[in-house]
Amino acid sequence: MLKRHSIPITATTVLATLAVPFNAYADEDPKGGGSTDCSLFTCQVEVDVPGQTGGQAGGGDSTSGTGGSGSSDGGDDTDKTVCRYKLADPQPPAGSLDWEGHEPGDGAVYEQECGWVDFTNTIARMVWLAEPPADDAPDPAVLAQRAVDKMTLLGPDIGITPKPGGKGVVGMPVYMWTEKGAETYGPNSASASAGGLTVTATAKVKKIVWKMGDGDAVTCTSAGTPYKAAYGKQPSPDCGHRYTEPSSTTSTGKYHVTATSTWVIDWQVTGGGGQGGQLTEIRNSAVDITVAEVQVLN
Repeated sequence: MLKRHSIPITATTVLATLAVPFNAYADEDPKGGGSTDCSLFTCQVEVDVPGQTGGQAGGGDSTSGTGGSGSSDGGDDTDKTVCRYKLADPQPPAGSLDWEGHEPGDGAVYEQECGWVDFTNTIARMVWLAEPPADDAPDPAVLAQRAVDKMTLLGPDIGITPKPGGKGVVGMPVYMWTEKGAETYGPNSASASAGGLTVTATAKVKKIVWKMGDGDAVTCTSAGTPYKAAYGKQPSPDCGHRYTEPSSTTSTGKYHVTATSTWVIDWQVTGGGGQGGQLTEIRNSAVDITVAEVQVLN
């Protein structure tokens, strides 16, 4: 019976392995046979196991894989080649060869271990799968992250007075806000399904921390209030600041303002009896503004 195994090896291992003739092993058991097919990093080895009848692959067990037909009397399953899977945690970064040309969020990468049915002489490698293996119950938290990966969550769409390109005045109220879009403030929702399980995630911005460039930071738990000329010198009711020094005191002559959003994502399993959880994502944006001192004329 021919068995095919993919064996990941390094270039150094290739040289060392090929230095040993395969017929040396065949001499030990003249009834055996087979072949090899090697690329740079992988060898596929077909071994004719003596004492076994040929046949179509079948059966398999709870670990899933390439179950063999066994001996002719059907009594010994120890020759079966089976595989089991474990979700890679953490998942490889985007661009990793483990994704096999796919992007994070499109399926997942698993640790695959294949060997005899008792998992001796195993071979392990990373594989990409579009869906979890049939024997592998989907992890709701993993599906929740897949749902998040489908969303576009951005940093704040910054609104600020003075406007970038304009000029503010020391001591005057500064208003900070963000546009309330689904991608910049929420709510933003998406779902992911696998193995008959569906998880729906909903993301909202919990807070925005504004680093004003003068050493001060302002934490706002709202989107802020857009400035209108009618407000005059009134301070922002929910997200504001005042500069006490001109931006000319900085090395660039401007204040570099960074706004960092904390997205909180609540997820729930559809029909999951209340099963759910929470994830967090961080996004930021930045602008440069100019603040000058008031010029007094005598």
